[in-house]
Amino acid sequence: MDTMDGLSMDLERANLDKLRGVFPECFAEGKLDIDKLLGLCGEYIDNDFEKYRFEWKGKAECLRLAQKRSAGTLRPCPGESVDWEHTRNLYIEGDNLEVLKLLQTAYYRKVKMIYIDPPYNTGNDFVYADDFADPLARYKEVTAQTTKSNPETMGRFHTNWLNMMYPRLRLAANLLRDDGVIFISIDDGEVTNLRRLCDEVFGEENFMAQIIWQKVYSPRMDVQGFSTSHDYILCYVKSSVESIRQEAFSQNSAQFNFVDSSNGKKYRRRSIRKEGSHSTRSERPNLWFALSAPDGTQVYPYKPDGTEGCWRWSMDTYIENEKQGIVEWVKTENGWQAYAKQYLDTEAVKPPETLWLHQEVGHNHSAAESIKKLLDGKVFDSPKPVELIMKIIKLATYSDTNDIILDFFSGSATTAHAVMQLNAEDGGNRRFILVQLPEVCDEKSEAAKAGYANICEIGKERIRRAGASIGAGDTGFRVFKLDSSNLKTWDAAPIDPQAGDVIGELANRMNAMIHRVKPDRSDLDMVFEVMLKLGVPLDFPVTEVSVNGKTAYSVGEDCLLLVCLAPDIQPGDVEQMAEYAPAKAVISRDSFADDTAMANAWYILRDRGVDLKLV
Repeated sequence: MDTMDGLSMDLERANLDKLRGVFPECFAEGKLDIDKLLGLCGEYIDNDFEKYRFEWKGKAECLRLAQKRSAGTLRPCPGESVDWEHTRNLYIEGDNLEVLKLLQTAYYRKVKMIYIDPPYNTGNDFVYADDFADPLARYKEVTAQTTKSNPETMGRFHTNWLNMMYPRLRLAANLLRDDGVIFISIDDGEVTNLRRLCDEVFGEENFMAQIIWQKVYSPRMDVQGFSTSHDYILCYVKSSVESIRQEAFSQNSAQFNFVDSSNGKKYRRRSIRKEGSHSTRSERPNLWFALSAPDGTQVYPYKPDGTEGCWRWSMDTYIENEKQGIVEWVKTENGWQAYAKQYLDTEAVKPPETLWLHQEVGHNHSAAESIKKLLDGKVFDSPKPVELIMKIIKLATYSDTNDIILDFFSGSATTAHAVMQLNAEDGGNRRFILVQLPEVCDEKSEAAKAGYANICEIGKERIRRAGASIGAGDTGFRVFKLDSSNLKTWDAAPIDPQAGDVIGELANRMNAMIHRVKPDRSDLDMVFEVMLKLGVPLDFPVTEVSVNGKTAYSVGEDCLLLVCLAPDIQPGDVEQMAEYAPAKAVISRDSFADDTAMANAWYILRDRGVDLKLV
């Protein structure tokens, strides 16, 4: 019978468990024997001090911060949500570092795609100044002030940005599925550092592309030097290049002006003599040989100018293709010519390219005008085009699966708009999780004048209006807000014997812990914290049920989890809880009259195969 501690997933322990599974012999009395581990790695250990690595001030501390457990929770806000009961989409207000920690248990290796548009570190945009000691306190401070900048004059310009990005990418990597993909927008200022950072977090071998997106359609005439026309989008896979889908493309049917009498398919002819680079006999001598024309003529791959070329195929490949009816010989005035039949493919695909023009995926101006029209005013600077994000989603997800798409720098919520729009177009079931810090809108901004207090208010309203205009599929979203845990924690601060009554202070602290749930928190707050900490996705249905007249909550379609916080739980109540056949039951300690009643409940549930957890 375990008692929940109100903390997020212990990532350090999870990492040790992974090592224990691979190297059990390296553990003794629960501790890792690093010397034994190094011994097993043998010659693959690099002991050279001057090794290749990416370092900056604060990196080690950032890694510790990423692994530090969060004492926060996500409080549900049904009143700010749309279609709370049925939607599978999530919108989370809060510091994304803490939120990413809280998502670890429920969403570990479950996210198919991540897209983020982080601060570019231009000197004027926001860069999170993380508090290593008390992140939640820092978060509350940040939400009460306007955006802070990171000017180059600070002396730690790149360092501050790296310290902000590193722990967040570390945590994000944990959430990606084995076939997951991450896309990150960036400009010239930090693209080099971001590449090196992602090489470390995701693995250099998992780098896929540095995509160039044409963000403007005309040059700026008021700049010195070059007018920048593009941004970058970095793409990394979790482990497999097959995570990137091929793109559909339309072939020019007019070019396919022949019909194969054997199968009725349209085709065009393509010479089997190699063209372009490496197409000479001297470069590819193994591809210089004679082929027999229909009348027995021996044909060599001479080029039109008479030089010796080479074939595109080996002799074995030619023989196999001839058997398949793909080879076609044509007698011309210049003699026999050998062609391959290339059939018209109505479902043709191609690898995605790394140059994305504005005609295909939109540009900054079109994106700004689109959101301006949707929200009745210019309330957000530099949003990304919906078409751009839709293209990214198409490359990484499938319409017939429940793929989760995460954006933890969600800004104006373009990602949510793109997910809903694409689902409506192809009948998909993709879901989004958006995370955004509620940065306060400057009082002089158009957003503030329009009544928006912070960026989250803009994002939520954008989703509401976009969903209403789309009108198909799941256009709802559940809203959650980051806060401290609903459970009280023991005050471990030292007591100064000179400052007052030590015994009285200890008694006060103990009395405060008699009821573990904070008095200002609701049952629903506790239910979702339980879900979060036990690894149950936040989009699961939560249904209020009755247990002998006492309120309880069934989580999941088949009561995966049963939560009861009602007072005065009796054995008969526990018996009825067991009738719901949950995998786990969670009951408040305050619900039992004494330890005997608590123990009886444990025995009753255990005999029914139900795991009892306490809060």
